[in-house]
Amino acid sequence: MSTDSAATNATTTTSAAIGTDGKLTVVDHPLVAHKITMLRNVETDSNAFRSLCQEVTLLTAYEALRHLPVAPVTVETPITSTKSPMLAGPAPALVGILRAGLVMVEAVLTLIPHARVGHLGLYRDPESHLPVEYYRKLPPEIEKREVLLVDPMLATGGSVIHALDVLTEVGCDQVHLLSIIGCPEGVAAVHAAHPEVPITLAAIDERLNDHAYIVPGLGDAGDRIYGTQ
Repeated sequence: MSTDSAATNATTTTSAAIGTDGKLTVVDHPLVAHKITMLRNVETDSNAFRSLCQEVTLLTAYEALRHLPVAPVTVETPITSTKSPMLAGPAPALVGILRAGLVMVEAVLTLIPHARVGHLGLYRDPESHLPVEYYRKLPPEIEKREVLLVDPMLATGGSVIHALDVLTEVGCDQVHLLSIIGCPEGVAAVHAAHPEVPITLAAIDERLNDHAYIVPGLGDAGDRIYGTQ
């Protein structure tokens, strides 16, 4: 079975299990699985954790960005003139949910350095587990762009739903969510609120615990990225 076929089968199985109607992709690749295992390890230090997050983001962003529009252009090769595809339309926009999403934004920028970058500052209230917005800065004309929203963990879905609400309010209708690890509860919540938004994950875990952390998960991604508690 090819990698593409395996990924398709994994997507179909996972999507059917949580009823997402084909809007969920879980990347099925041995390199991704290997790096996810290293991320889970409590002994992985912050420097290695950041690097692994960037590497996993690069591997999964390839799938999440599959539908970027292209148009043919004429180029001169050392042999002849030919038409070849290049990205078309306004530069894509990357929107990172602060603070943990920053590491993913930097990784995706290595793939599409001309992308415009936006930031949404959100934190989760420790009692209600609901998102609280404290910062917003979005690129100009974001409503005309393909938007990739990035956040390492899709847990309750509250922060992502808030971010998608913001993007919808400003007119964005071409948004794709990229997370490293998600869970069925988070996927279901996002698709209940925004059924049109495709989700790409590097892994989908079992469930949320009583403290709204993903199980088995990898802990608090922001704390592990930046060495805080």
